[in-house]
Amino acid sequence: MTKFSGSLMGMGNPLLDISAEVPTSILEKYNVQLGNAILAEEQHLPIYKELVDSYNPQYIAGGATQNSIRVAQWIMSANGKPGQSAYMGCVGTDEFGTLLEQCASSDGVKVHYMKDATTPTGTCAVLVKDGERSLIANLAAANNFKPSHLESEEAKAIIESAKLYYIAGFFLTVSVESLKVVAEHALANNKTFCLNLSAPFIIDFFADQVATALEYADYLFCNESEAEAYGKKHGLGSDLKEVALAIAASPKKNPSRPRTVIFTQGPSSTIVACNGTVTEYAVVPLPKEELVDTNGAGDAFVGGFLAGLLAEKDVGECVEAGHWAARFIIQQSGCTLTKACELKL
Repeated sequence: MTKFSGSLMGMGNPLLDISAEVPTSILEKYNVQLGNAILAEEQHLPIYKELVDSYNPQYIAGGATQNSIRVAQWIMSANGKPGQSAYMGCVGTDEFGTLLEQCASSDGVKVHYMKDATTPTGTCAVLVKDGERSLIANLAAANNFKPSHLESEEAKAIIESAKLYYIAGFFLTVSVESLKVVAEHALANNKTFCLNLSAPFIIDFFADQVATALEYADYLFCNESEAEAYGKKHGLGSDLKEVALAIAASPKKNPSRPRTVIFTQGPSSTIVACNGTVTEYAVVPLPKEELVDTNGAGDAFVGGFLAGLLAEKDVGECVEAGHWAARFIIQQSGCTLTKACELKL
């Protein structure tokens, strides 16, 4: 075991993406909408085999937080910061778990998975239609992460060394207790804690867990559909700038720094709220013929933003790094890092 001495730690649900182009009939058959992310229910379970049998899928290392950490590391490596990131989550002791570990490690991320021999590694069906995507996650082993894993010597070294922590909202369905261990360390040591709301269903059905995590968040990310869901759930109206300001001003455990709220809106401008002020950052449009797949765009944006934060850039420069990373990823199939990063921070 080599002791971690990097600056970025992520914790989340490691999933192997099973990604395929599908006809509308598949979306209708499984009752899913494009642009959405859901947890698999009984009715969805046959889709994984159907994709494998009939749609020649790609297998891509995924899970929202792991994607963001991989992208951040890709950018940091290109800027002379190899070995800066680590990631924790739970996988099975199977081929998919091995594949996930190989992929993240090859991108320069130090992986410290909890391994569950009794449950298969989680998978995510990525249904791609006309460049849009719908996600159906079967958490499996990812659902079994326990706070006890954070007691290992390696986990302690990672938590101690890191300066910036990122957890996506999907993890709120798994182990709020584990999130609090990391968030409390960040709070006690005045380090930066970042959270993503991740999906409308998290906001609608895990409101207490979101409220618990949000108090720790120095940076809060979400997209426009999640922002709308939050505004509706909490009676904040439909003006996303007002919703962003309200979240930025909501209770916060570390008063020494203001909360910054970042709403991405696909090709529309990114909204940033902090200290009672809203700023918008335009997105450079991508010609439609260059768009391959929006899967991973939000994850990549966060990865670029985190890399910017660690390079001590201002928020505007962090947003631009996020835009650059998202633009790169939507020209790939899935969240795949197909060439050397050309972004200089």
